Amino acid sequence: MEQKLIVSPSPHVHSGDTIEKNMYNVLIALIPAFLVALYVFRLDALIITACAVLFCVGFEYLIVKYIMKKTPTVGDGSAIITGVLLAFNVPADLPLWILAIGCLFAIGVVKISFGGLGNNIFNPAIAGRIFLLISFPAQMTTWPAAATATATDAVSSATVLGNLKLSPETLPSLQTMFLGTEAGSLGEMSTLALLIGLFYLLWKKTITWHIPFSIMATVALFTGILYAFDPVPLYNPLIHLFSGGLMLGAIFMATDYVTSPMTRKGMLIYGVGIGFVTVAIRLWGAYPEGVSFAILLMNALTPLINNYTSPKRFGEVVKHG
Repeated sequence: MEQKLIVSPSPHVHSGDTIEKNMYNVLIALIPAFLVALYVFRLDALIITACAVLFCVGFEYLIVKYIMKKTPTVGDGSAIITGVLLAFNVPADLPLWILAIGCLFAIGVVKISFGGLGNNIFNPAIAGRIFLLISFPAQMTTWPAAATATATDAVSSATVLGNLKLSPETLPSLQTMFLGTEAGSLGEMSTLALLIGLFYLLWKKTITWHIPFSIMATVALFTGILYAFDPVPLYNPLIHLFSGGLMLGAIFMATDYVTSPMTRKGMLIYGVGIGFVTVAIRLWGAYPEGVSFAILLMNALTPLINNYTSPKRFGEVVKHG
């Protein structure tokens, strides 16, 4: 009897899911939004996205191999997704040296310094975007006009959320916002493209509906109540759903396995929190957009949510009172 029989608790059925499989499903789901970005911003979109991916993969490889003296794990696809998502959260004409700093912060500080994939507290792409927004506010809030526009391409234009408070009469139509041909971060403009990605992820069971739909429902309900009492564009639920980074954040960033709750109940609490904080910042905060800050805040609360919603261990005595 040289071979030992290892007895382990259930479940004993392997689902077939791997980190690589889920990561590349997310990349596939991002393709529609990337195609819209290529149509709107042409070569700039390709350059920003490709460079962000190269920076993230390169920094992770170099840090893990030469500083941490470990075997690089860039093949799992997580660094690629961080690069794509960070690129999707910046203007299409952002200087590449600023983009490189954001990638280094996202990979080196937020991801690897906490122990790498599976150990980071915050979503690296979200943290990288906020770091750049605080460090380079002028460059991160200057938006190039779409290459498809009739005006000169070099002319900058405000985002929908930027105009929502200052000049609501200049807002584009809801159809334009839904399709995504207005100024904004590279990958956040087209609600339609992002929803196609959402349905793909749900079909592949890469994510569940709890986080994205709870975020969207909370934003719609919160703004809808305000709109019922004061029907002005600032409180229009559809404008808040179709503009800014809400869809990108709700579908692709808030659903990050590592930084989001594990239980269904926890996911709903997490999503409601993101939706509420997002609307609060958009309506009464200093920034026109609040999705990134909301996700980062709820990332920090995820351990508490997990602790509160985790099922009791078998045999544990539940104390009442």
